[in-house]
Amino acid sequence: MNQTLSAIEELLRIPAPCPSPIGLACDGTDLWIGSPTSNRIYGLNAQQGRVFEETVAPGTPYGLTVTGDALRVVVGDDDDDRFIRRYIMGKDFKSEKIRCPDSTGSFLAYDGDRLYVSQRSNQCIIELDDAGRELRTIPVPRQITGMVIVAGRFYLVTTESREVDDHRLLCLDARKEQPEVHELASIPFVARGLGFDGSRLWTNARDENQIVAFTKPDC
Repeated sequence: MNQTLSAIEELLRIPAPCPSPIGLACDGTDLWIGSPTSNRIYGLNAQQGRVFEETVAPGTPYGLTVTGDALRVVVGDDDDDRFIRRYIMGKDFKSEKIRCPDSTGSFLAYDGDRLYVSQRSNQCIIELDDAGRELRTIPVPRQITGMVIVAGRFYLVTTESREVDDHRLLCLDARKEQPEVHELASIPFVARGLGFDGSRLWTNARDENQIVAFTKPDC
């Protein structure tokens, strides 16, 4: 834990419906959780902690984001090539898929128009068009383990490396020619995924099999 930053202000913890939760997205009061251990996606009512939907993913699920009445999910195949798949809530995964740039990607964010995929080892976010073509690459100073867009800015869960558990919450404004990055808080656990329900941020405490709500710091 970084000693120079204040820790996030936790508001609530609820049990995860699966082991080692990774992906997380918010759809109003509902949460969507993905687990590469169970290879499933779960719809979870955050207020009741009740699973209302569960489906097997067509591969290993990682990051996910809400896009209207559907989810976009990063899914790895048997060779761990990464694709973006579309899951219709209440129904099933669609057959079409988009290959992630260089077949690698971890987490997703959606701004209402464009889809963004993060690449952990390359420390970047890639903006995609509707066909999955790369529009631009946004460099990030740390490895991304969760992201969401709030009011036009990226909120990012990050870590120093796979060997160093120094998790921090960053805010990145990529709307200018030179992106601006601000460190907001430290996160005292192994955090994966990030979502925003309109008032609170949510992330997974992966090793504790819990889902954590916390106050959104100002950017």
